[in-house]
Amino acid sequence: MGSIVKFMQTDEEIMSTFRTIKQLRPHLMEDDFLEKIKRMQATNGYHLVAVIDDNEVKAAAGYRMTESLAWGKYFYVDDLITDEGSRRKGYAKILWDWLIEQAKINKCEQFHLDSGVHRYDAHRFYLKGGLDITCHHFQMKI
Repeated sequence: MGSIVKFMQTDEEIMSTFRTIKQLRPHLMEDDFLEKIKRMQATNGYHLVAVIDDNEVKAAAGYRMTESLAWGKYFYVDDLITDEGSRRKGYAKILWDWLIEQAKINKCEQFHLDSGVHRYDAHRFYLKGGLDITCHHFQMKI
């Protein structure tokens, strides 16, 4: 497999991830996707990366590094998805290993992500990847 993990920075690169990310975030609209990503990059330190194979996005992730009193410096994965047609081909593992390595390179003390309670396949992957379920996440729409 000639896969590479690439930072998606140009408008064209960012937009090439839309179809894959929409599979995880179906509420997103294509006409404002680029603007949202660029705003998050500018204000939240959001990084968008993708596994590219044969010039196609096979998996994508959005993450940021931040710090809190509870966790120290930590690596937070906001979005992580493998394209439906590319699952069970090793792309998620390539991206996962790359993300963990980035957390280490950047001297993060912890690695975090939240996952919807209904995403059982993802949970098996995360547990196999070394994550523990350590807390409940609560939310309220405002």
